[in-house]
Amino acid sequence: MGVTPDEITSTWLRLVVADAELSPYLIGVDLERLATHLTAALDNGGAVDAWRGLGLSEAQHRRVVDYLTGVLWALDLPEDRIAQVTKAVSG
Repeated sequence: MGVTPDEITSTWLRLVVADAELSPYLIGVDLERLATHLTAALDNGGAVDAWRGLGLSEAQHRRVVDYLTGVLWALDLPEDRIAQVTKAVSG
């Protein structure tokens, strides 16, 4: 992969913050800490459960995952890697 997990997280988080429906859930959230947690989870291939604690509905959580999937597709990652990461994030 030519891009780092940190760059993936940065792009992903910018998309979520720019989403008018999702951004209110991030008010008061330490975005730097959230980004560090998300990056570590992506880097280690582990589940990313940070979003669950924000009180998102299932549909909103799916949208967060969709943003990540879009970032990964745009980076032209292999389909199996995208599926693996998406599954980890979906919980």
